[in-house]
Amino acid sequence: MSLLMGVLGAIFVWWTLDALRGLRVVSWLRRGDLAKAPQTYGLWGEVSDRVRKLLRDRDRSLEASNQRLTDFLLAIQASPNGVILLDDKAQIEWCNQTAAEQLGIHPVRDIGQRIGNLLRDPVFTGYMNSGDVLFPVVMAGSGDREGHPVRISIQRHPYGEGKQLLLTRDVTALEQAEAMRRDFVANVSHEIRTPLTVLSGFVETLQTLPLNPQEQKRYLALMSTQAHRMQSLVEDLLTLSRLEGSPSPGFHNTIWVDQLVRVCQEEAQALSSMLYANQAAQVFEVNWDARLTHAKLMGEPRELQSALSNLVSNAVRYTPAGGRIEIQASLTPDDKLCLKVTDSGAGIAAEHIPRLTERFYRVDKSRSRDSGGTGLGLAIVKHVAQRHGGSLSIQSVLGRGSTFALVLPLERIRLH
Repeated sequence: MSLLMGVLGAIFVWWTLDALRGLRVVSWLRRGDLAKAPQTYGLWGEVSDRVRKLLRDRDRSLEASNQRLTDFLLAIQASPNGVILLDDKAQIEWCNQTAAEQLGIHPVRDIGQRIGNLLRDPVFTGYMNSGDVLFPVVMAGSGDREGHPVRISIQRHPYGEGKQLLLTRDVTALEQAEAMRRDFVANVSHEIRTPLTVLSGFVETLQTLPLNPQEQKRYLALMSTQAHRMQSLVEDLLTLSRLEGSPSPGFHNTIWVDQLVRVCQEEAQALSSMLYANQAAQVFEVNWDARLTHAKLMGEPRELQSALSNLVSNAVRYTPAGGRIEIQASLTPDDKLCLKVTDSGAGIAAEHIPRLTERFYRVDKSRSRDSGGTGLGLAIVKHVAQRHGGSLSIQSVLGRGSTFALVLPLERIRLH
């Protein structure tokens, strides 16, 4: 009897201890903390070990999934295009920084807001209310203002249960390029059509009317002028095309700086004599930095000559008879070469200066055409400067004249 009681007592003790071990495992499972897994043995020890392994595998899988999600979101954040996720009520679930900057919304504060309450542009509202998702819509972006347009393309893609993905893209540069292309075609057509119309009229006159030799000579001279105008335009267009499509010039070709300036001065004086033959002569002045006496420029001589010639000829055309034109060659404090042309003309209003290097852009269209300009000279100068690693700067005050400075880097100069 005492043996039976001892066996039952041992069984009870073993059951109690096993129940306690089970309770410890159950308590740990409720918490799910791997770091606090109970150290036990037996059946519950094996259960604990297997559960701990399963939890460890689960945590590793979750970490891998979270890392993939993080990497995916980082990739979207780095995208140059904007991404916005909308729920089935058109409320923002997530957006990247690019979309936030393009549309002027906050990537954190505006989560949960209806997109229509934040973007009230009628173009966007109509697009969101329409069923057309095949083509994007273009609207004004954040920071859009007069003189500084910002154009954003938005396209939506439905997914899931009524959710939508919005993709945004800054198309400002594309629209400006397209506008420039249209303007370029229109301007070229206009520039060529005018002299062609004149030539056609003169040809018809010569063919249909009996003219004396003096009249024929006069008409032929006018026809020659118009033909020369078209030839200049075509040559400038070809020059621009060659500059844009060729690599930067090397350093094996050189031109003396004093020769460059002297040739441009002689060309300018000849042009001045032709334009103002019976009026007060324009005054030309050349100022020279002594350090440039034996200096050479390394690059494409023809391009450099063309660039400075354009600046000087522009000064002649826009400076009245008796005016003053100064050509200055100097070294800047950081040893760059500065070829500066200053005139005493009418000057240029500040709002025109940023656009002067655009093709065919003219402040005074009639004045430029009358003096024989093609409207491409400053565009050529800008491209030549950029190809040689330099820049073109423009300063002007209405009524006091203008200064155009072609600045070329130190590596393009050989002083001795």
